[in-house]
Amino acid sequence: MAMRLGRSLALPSNYYSREFMRIQELHVGMKVKHPDLGIGEVRAINESTAEIRFNDGARTIAPENSDLQAVEAKASVSGLDMPLAQFVEKITRSVMDELGVERPGDVVDQLASRWHGGRLVLHPADASLQPKDVPLDVFFHKIVMLRNNLRVLEQKINGHEKLNDGEKVEFQQYITRSYGTLTTFNVLFKNKADQFKGGGE
Repeated sequence: MAMRLGRSLALPSNYYSREFMRIQELHVGMKVKHPDLGIGEVRAINESTAEIRFNDGARTIAPENSDLQAVEAKASVSGLDMPLAQFVEKITRSVMDELGVERPGDVVDQLASRWHGGRLVLHPADASLQPKDVPLDVFFHKIVMLRNNLRVLEQKINGHEKLNDGEKVEFQQYITRSYGTLTTFNVLFKNKADQFKGGGE
């Protein structure tokens, strides 16, 4: 009885512990990396294969046996012991604070009580033209956003690695002048700590 001996296929040492990408993990527009074809973009998804466009053209690939990997960054949270809505709220609040963005309710709280429900009316010199009427809380929100953006810009300048001290001082002077120009609107703020401060304050 004759026996045929075939050459065994050598598998990587981590083959059985490797996590292969499933078709459900793909979405159109997703960036992926193939070990031989490089980086491509998912253009269409079928039941078990995906059409991916690489530099040398489109290919139809089954991700579960092609060693395909996601290029996009992923994040996982372990040990989370709070409602998801609360977690999302905390993350959103942190991002808004970092960007200097105020929630509408927070902005209204900074508006002096005598201006609540008020309106800003701009009358043109020509009486035949229609005046412009703006709710004060809307106008105040824009003022606060401008203030917060100036604060973020100030922080960015002070922490910039490539600016020397002289350049930082020069840019800071422009921001201080901008604050001084906006002190006219301090009358809208409830608390003095939230107001604009010019160079002499």
